Amino acid sequence: MQHIRVESGEGFRHLSELAERYGSDKGPSKHRYTELYQMLFQPYRNRQIHFMEMGLLVGGPEHGEDVDRETRDLPSIRMWLEFFSEARITGLDVSDFSWFEHDRFNFVRCDMDERANIRDAADQVGPVDIVIDDASHASHHQQYAFLELFPKVTSGGLYIIEDLRWQPQPYEKEGITKTADLFSGFSARRQFDHVDPVMQAAFNGLAPMISGCFVFQAHFTKTRRDQVAVIHKL
Repeated sequence: MQHIRVESGEGFRHLSELAERYGSDKGPSKHRYTELYQMLFQPYRNRQIHFMEMGLLVGGPEHGEDVDRETRDLPSIRMWLEFFSEARITGLDVSDFSWFEHDRFNFVRCDMDERANIRDAADQVGPVDIVIDDASHASHHQQYAFLELFPKVTSGGLYIIEDLRWQPQPYEKEGITKTADLFSGFSARRQFDHVDPVMQAAFNGLAPMISGCFVFQAHFTKTRRDQVAVIHKL
């Protein structure tokens, strides 16, 4: 087990600075998500919240790497531990990160290719205030996760799905409704449309819990493809 020392976070002005310090691809060098997250998460910084992120390191089976690959870093988790001074943080991944030890961090290993696995993980995690899905980006993984985890989000909490414009070929199911289309459609019509009627019914069953849904394009430029969805829990 490795114990990581985390700074207080008092010396930085913006979450983007932490992303650059720890090498997270959420920062200005890559996706620029931290510009959005600074606005969304600032009110939570010194609160005792439960924060969860799925997908803890670039790479993995969606990029052709072995599930049991060697993992040596957790860039975003290091960033969140410094940004959120009082938060309890849960990380979920198909690969093993149990070596990372911190008194505010808990790791759950989960293969998201089966919805039942995510359901079991959700039961372990319990209520959560903020969820970020940065896992495989396969459409059915994202959708299974939302169906199982969004009910666990506390009232007023946030559920965020990253990297909507890319799906990994090893996992993506042919003909499935893309997650970007699913949430863009809901944002426009307050209704979920899915090629699978069972999935459509399940999503629309959660619709009354959603107070707002916003889909942002890559680098927040409207001429580019949908990239990140933010869903607010009523």
